[in-house]
Amino acid sequence: MTARRKRPAMPGIQNTADTESMIRVDHAGEYGAVRIYEGQLAVFGDSTSETAEAIRKMAGQEQEHLAAFDKLINERRVRPTALEPVWRVAGFALGAATALMGEKAAMACTAAVEEVIDEHYARQIERLDGDPALKDAVEKFRADEIAHKNEALERGAEEAPGYKLLSESIKAGCRLAIKLSERL
Repeated sequence: MTARRKRPAMPGIQNTADTESMIRVDHAGEYGAVRIYEGQLAVFGDSTSETAEAIRKMAGQEQEHLAAFDKLINERRVRPTALEPVWRVAGFALGAATALMGEKAAMACTAAVEEVIDEHYARQIERLDGDPALKDAVEKFRADEIAHKNEALERGAEEAPGYKLLSESIKAGCRLAIKLSERL
């Protein structure tokens, strides 16, 4: 029996196990972010509050990030995470639960998630010198995530009931999700 050779991703692009892992986990993370905002917006409904409007704007940016990683997954023939069904439910549940706790808790969720993603993307950027297109995308998305975190903090994230516990729990969950999605 002969070994099957993996087809190249795109002409001129050589995926490494490291870049495939990055694309897989970033795709999963952006999917999770979209689901978190969908959960929050399901609770806030048609609210015209400034916080709900900010969430809609952030959700739109996360959709753009997800679309970019969808494209990379397909172009580079990277296997998406096997945990997508888990992130579908977990992301929505986290978003809905924090929104049910109030606007400040929803913002605390955003601040916590984006803090972890900022750190995660910063580590990736350090390793992406050999893949300028992916590095550029990650740098752009990181800037958006930092803006989301800052806006959440400006909107009172730290005033949420039980902020420290809520924030640390969400950050721990995000770090675990990253580790799992890199591999599975």
